[in-house]
Amino acid sequence: MNQQEKIVSMFDNIAGTYDVANRVLSFGVDKGWRKEACEKTFDHYGKEKIDMILDVACGTGDMCDYWDKFARKKGITIREIYGADPSSGMLGVAEEKGLNANFIQAEAKDLPVKDNAVDILSISYGLRNVVDRKEGLAEFYRVLKPGGMLVILEFTKLQKKSLPSIARDFYMKKILPIIGGLLSKNFDAYNYLPNSIEGFLTRERLIEELGETGFLLKEAQGYSMDISTLFIAQKPVS
Repeated sequence: MNQQEKIVSMFDNIAGTYDVANRVLSFGVDKGWRKEACEKTFDHYGKEKIDMILDVACGTGDMCDYWDKFARKKGITIREIYGADPSSGMLGVAEEKGLNANFIQAEAKDLPVKDNAVDILSISYGLRNVVDRKEGLAEFYRVLKPGGMLVILEFTKLQKKSLPSIARDFYMKKILPIIGGLLSKNFDAYNYLPNSIEGFLTRERLIEELGETGFLLKEAQGYSMDISTLFIAQKPVS
């Protein structure tokens, strides 16, 4: 079993308790991060009619639901919302929610979507789990329409140590694995989370990779002592 398969298997194992664990571990503030991602992206895109939104590494479908609800709130019509994830366990939970979205089992680097078909592609707290990240970013670029928006919410590695970053690291490394492990009965999975952040990119390096792929950065906003970062980028029109 390769590294990507191990990560997918881990998410299969914690799918049933994933939503509850997320809400508890983030104190619910991830809801605000997701809402702002939707609102800012719609403002950047500026269109009232959208053909397709694709949420990659969709997990249990949270972000698909946010796209649907905030489009309705802003009077935006979306023809199709899709969620893609390699974990059958996560997709099973998503399907049971009865969301206004279609779900497909697929990896980030191999999306069953035509070239230039997607208006908005999002990935929330899943990019660091994509082992072949550069291939994934290239795939996102391929499926997005010219002018389409890429939206990334992610825990990034902090470049410099500060009091807020020390507090964040203490919570992530000491408290989160215990609470997450107790809720999910899978301590390995919640030990993986802080380790995956430490092994991921800094905000600055991810911005560089987006540029190297061809994207134009529109916004990079940190939240809650930079625990979470929102990146919004656009595929050039020409």
